[in-house]
Amino acid sequence: MTTLNPYISFTNNAREAMDFYKEVFGGELNAMTFGQMGETGEIKDLIMHSMLTTPSGFTLMGADSPSPEHPVTYGDNIQISLSGTEADELRGYWEKLVEGGEIEVPLEKQMWGDEFGMVKDRFGVKWLVNITGQQGGQQGA
Repeated sequence: MTTLNPYISFTNNAREAMDFYKEVFGGELNAMTFGQMGETGEIKDLIMHSMLTTPSGFTLMGADSPSPEHPVTYGDNIQISLSGTEADELRGYWEKLVEGGEIEVPLEKQMWGDEFGMVKDRFGVKWLVNITGQQGGQQGA
């Protein structure tokens, strides 16, 4: 079995971001600091690796990128898509992600029949939310 999951780089706020995503999606968050791997310098409390495993079956990973040689450019380096038929669950994620964020496309019905929206959360990460509509629709109802 092969899995695909996003790995997000942050600049000194991975712990805060991953805690936020745990609030949004629930689940179990495991995090390891640079200090736990022997670092004694100023980055010892930053996140070397973290993984959030959610009840819905997806995984988010993240870490701090404290190196000036490898700066993080937020918003242009990743987009995360959440999609499915679980409208209440997806709307709940949307409502939490927009807190402190910037809505780029409101979550509303689109020409292809689905509800779709785009938001840049308060950490600069772009999220696409797509709630799949009924294919074929119900006519005359």
